Amino acid sequence: MNGILLGALAGLAATVPMSLAMKVMHEQLPEHEQYPLPPRAVAMEVAERAGVRGQLDEGERQAATWASHFGYGAACGALYGALAAERDVPPLAAGVGFGLAVWAGSYLGWLPAAGIISPATEHPPRRNALMIAAHVVWGATTGLVVAGLSDGRERG
Repeated sequence: MNGILLGALAGLAATVPMSLAMKVMHEQLPEHEQYPLPPRAVAMEVAERAGVRGQLDEGERQAATWASHFGYGAACGALYGALAAERDVPPLAAGVGFGLAVWAGSYLGWLPAAGIISPATEHPPRRNALMIAAHVVWGATTGLVVAGLSDGRERG
C-alpha cells in the first residue's frame, strides 16, 4: 500500500478519537462558548453557498457535517502519508507537528481567507485550546497509525 493511501486511512481513523476529544472538551466549555464546532460551521457555510442549506433537515445536516469532517481528515492524512515517507522524524512528533500545521493552515489560513469561518484569533482562548488539542490528537494518531502500518508492510 502506498504512503498516500496509508495516510488517508490513518487520517480517516484518527478523526474518530479527534471527534471524541472535541465532544468531551466542548461539553466542558462555559455555555456561552458551546456554539457549533468548526466542522458543523464549515459544512453549513458550504451548504449555504451551494444553495442547499435550507433544503437539509437536521439529519442531513449532521450527515453532511460528519462526511465533510471525516473526508477532510482523510484528505489531510493522505497529504501526511505522502510527506511522511520523505522525512526521518519520529512518527509521534511528525504527526503532532503536522496536526498543528493543519490547525494553523485551516483556522488561521484558508478557511478565513475563503470567508467560510472567522479566524481563530476571533474565538475565545478555550475554543482555540480545544481545537488545537483535537488536532494534536488527530496528528499523533495519524503519525502512529501510518508508522505502524508502514512497519507491518515492511516486515510482511
